[in-house]
Amino acid sequence: MQTATHLDREHCVRAVQSKDARFDGWFYTAVLTTGIYCRPSCPVVPPKPRNMTFYPSAAACQQAGFRACKRCRPDTSPGSPEWNQRADLVARAMRLITDGVVDREGVPGLAARLGYSTRQVERQLLAELGAGPLALARAQRAQTARLLIETTALPMAEIAFAAGFSSIRAFNDTVREVFALSPSELRRRVPAGRAPGDSTPGTLSLRLPFRAPLNPGNLFGHLAATAVPGVEEWRNGAYRRTLRLPYGHGIVALGPRPDHVACRLTLSDLRDLAVAISRCRRMLDLDADPVAVDDRLRTDPLLAPLVEKAPGRRVPRTVDEAEFAVRAVLGQQVSTAAARTHAARLVTAHGKPLDDPEGGLTHLFPSPGALAALDPETLAMPRTRRTTFTTLVGQLADGTLHLGVESDWAEARARLLALPGFGPWTVDVIAMRALGDPDAFLPTDLGIRRAAGELGLPSTPAALTARAEAWRPWRAYAVQYLWATDSHPVNFLPV
Repeated sequence: MQTATHLDREHCVRAVQSKDARFDGWFYTAVLTTGIYCRPSCPVVPPKPRNMTFYPSAAACQQAGFRACKRCRPDTSPGSPEWNQRADLVARAMRLITDGVVDREGVPGLAARLGYSTRQVERQLLAELGAGPLALARAQRAQTARLLIETTALPMAEIAFAAGFSSIRAFNDTVREVFALSPSELRRRVPAGRAPGDSTPGTLSLRLPFRAPLNPGNLFGHLAATAVPGVEEWRNGAYRRTLRLPYGHGIVALGPRPDHVACRLTLSDLRDLAVAISRCRRMLDLDADPVAVDDRLRTDPLLAPLVEKAPGRRVPRTVDEAEFAVRAVLGQQVSTAAARTHAARLVTAHGKPLDDPEGGLTHLFPSPGALAALDPETLAMPRTRRTTFTTLVGQLADGTLHLGVESDWAEARARLLALPGFGPWTVDVIAMRALGDPDAFLPTDLGIRRAAGELGLPSTPAALTARAEAWRPWRAYAVQYLWATDSHPVNFLPV
């Protein structure tokens, strides 16, 4: 039995007996007498403790011969928050696997991106998760296949290859093994009111789960208020944007609901489905553990009222780390409106055009290669910032600097600080919103200092940083609560 490393058996049993949804995705319960595995909040009567065993991943359950519960659908749990709050080898590997790297580049490609041997990567994943990279990628393919089976009318052969399987036989065998049903039987189980199929080819509608509570105000407010025209927009109660993906491009619409985020994806290649979902979840920080975050921040008596007033704030992130770094430079020492204007000009001049029959999206954000080729004299910004911009996009384009889900946060920070025009604020905002560091902090930010002064917190950067030691490892979330004291549009859900 491979017990989840972050919880002991007693805690796991207690979570299952109380059907505590907060632990969904943290670990999985395998039932020895039935041969199935469940999420902790499974609605059925809990098994006797002696019949429970626990695994840290769905892949480990599947490798041990357990099949997914048909009631609680454990494969649709939110992801473990562990992989977005750590920067060690296992966490970085998990982020890459979720981003589809094993399916596209194999285990050698995964190891090369991480800078380790395949043996080291496999050994560490097996030790912590009870499954190696191939098994973890296979579990993700099974989840993608189920989603396509239940939400589209695609033929099974197309679903097999869209989900990343190399053959129809592998697809059929995996679905039967994981779900104890054939692909056709899975489709027949879809309720009558949810018949698969969408009127727009390549379009899927699905629900993105999260751990409650979730406060959508600053999350969607920030994305909408800083939206780059042509690439992003707020329309009909949803944040919409274009996506550059490994096999093609896409458009996503994301709308907050009480118990999920409604997601409508239009993809030029369905093989990008799992990657698109992963990147949208990451952008919305949906795998966070808000209870753990808020419990820590409540220990500060001056932060506690902010948390009590609107718990569950998330950190708005990005679907493209390089894009965000470019936009961070464009936003240096200018207003939100001016930064949007600069970015919109680049999009119009250098972005790849695409069609959006449902709204006003017109382009993909320009790639680093396209931006590296532009004439710096066309940039309407001070010469020093032009140098900052051209150096950044040049290094992103030639691979000298790489920002991605697998980035080592400390190393990326050091590389960014070495670039001309990159100070602590720019580096930490990139660390917070692009790299996903939950402990990134912005003590020099004017909005943070103003909020700190109003709350009675120290307002000088050094003193505020010292006070914030007690907020670790969740200082990026403290930033969201402090920013929320302002009346800026980034803090409010658009109407």
